[in-house]
Amino acid sequence: MQGAFRLSGPPQDHALWDRISSYRIGPEGSDFPFEARLARENGWTLDHARRVVREYRRFCFLAVTGPDQATPSDAVDQAWHLHLTYSRDYWDRFCPHILGRPLHHEPTRGGPAEQGRFFDQYARTLRRYEQIFGEAPPADIWPDAARRLLHDPRARRVHPADALILPRRLLRRMALLLPILVLILLSIGKMVSYALESL
Repeated sequence: MQGAFRLSGPPQDHALWDRISSYRIGPEGSDFPFEARLARENGWTLDHARRVVREYRRFCFLAVTGPDQATPSDAVDQAWHLHLTYSRDYWDRFCPHILGRPLHHEPTRGGPAEQGRFFDQYARTLRRYEQIFGEAPPADIWPDAARRLLHDPRARRVHPADALILPRRLLRRMALLLPILVLILLSIGKMVSYALESL
């Protein structure tokens, strides 16, 4: 990757990491900070959004310092997309003054070859994350490569006003309770029928 440099120690020893980790996205003094907007737009808690922003910072460090292209998780990609909408902040402040170079967001070209390349890049990003930061990436934000490749591309952004969203976990529980509910309704029906016959 053009402009990448080799690390000679942990991220905490680099001025780049200091700049990235202390950088506040968006205008100062905003009544609706970046993390709150990210949480609202994705249906996350504020705490989860803050964790995603932390991981977005780590992704940016990997992307700028790596030997090849880094690929974000879906959650980190949502933070990146939102940051790009703060276009003046992203292009006039973050890239030149914090990263010291542009960090472009390139969409996939599609097709099986591109899918394989994407899978490989993401798997390498996960490995490099662990090498650089000395810990595995949090699985709830950085799922394994198979899930990222097979599950995440099927995701759709849905506005809650347009759809009833039920978690699969709730539907499974309801399916387990359905036979019990049917038995209760049948019992009530028999009791009502018996009561009517005895009148």
